[in-house]
Amino acid sequence: MYDLYIGNKNYSSWSLRPWVLLKELGIPFRERAVVFGKDTFTDFSPTGKVPCLVDGKHTIWDSLAITEYVGERHANVWPVDAPTRAWARSAAAEMHSGYNALRDVCTMNCGVRVKLKGVSPALQRDLARLEELWADGLNRFGGPFLTGARFCAVDAFYAPVAFRLQTYEPPANVTARRYAEQLLALPSMQEWYRAALAETTRDAPHEAELKGIGEITADLRATS
Repeated sequence: MYDLYIGNKNYSSWSLRPWVLLKELGIPFRERAVVFGKDTFTDFSPTGKVPCLVDGKHTIWDSLAITEYVGERHANVWPVDAPTRAWARSAAAEMHSGYNALRDVCTMNCGVRVKLKGVSPALQRDLARLEELWADGLNRFGGPFLTGARFCAVDAFYAPVAFRLQTYEPPANVTARRYAEQLLALPSMQEWYRAALAETTRDAPHEAELKGIGEITADLRATS
C-alpha cells in the first residue's frame, strides 16, 4: 500500500492534489500527516517538501510525478481517450506551472474567509484564464467535470482553486463558480475540509501571508 505524506490540510494545496485523487478514485493509501514548522520533512522527502509518495522502496515526490506514477498502475486516473487525455494533461501541467498571481495572492487557507484588498491586473488575468480553461473543458467534454462525467487527475489539480474561491471570493463567472461548487461537494473534499477546520496548529509564515492580502472576515478553525 502507498504511504502519502502530506502537510497541514488547512494550507497545503500541493498535498491536496494527490490526496483527493486517491480518495476519490478509491485507491488505498496510508495518510502520513506532517506539520509545517514542527516535523522534519527530509526524513521521507529528498526535497524536504510535500506531497511525497512512498511505494515500498520507491519514493516519488512532486504532485505531478505522483499522479503519473499512480496513473501507470491504476485505471481512470487519466481519461482513456487519447485526445481527451492530452487535453487533461495539458490543463494539469498549466496549473502545475502557472497561475502565479493566484497562488501568491490567494494562498490556500481553507478555514478562513478573506476580503481581498483589491484585484491586481495579474490576478485578473489568471482568473480570466481560469474561466476560459474551465469553460473549454466543460463545453468540450460535456461536464460536470473537466473531461466529462468522471472525476480524474485534471480535476484534482484544480481542487485547491475551489478552496481559494471559497476563501477569497474573487471575481469569477457563474460557470467557474458552479464547477468550483461541484468540486467542493465531493465526499473527499468535504472530508479534507472538515479535517482542515479541526486543525489547531497555526503556521506563522502561512498566517503572515494573509495580513498583506486582505481582511479576515471569519475564522472557522478550531482553537483547541
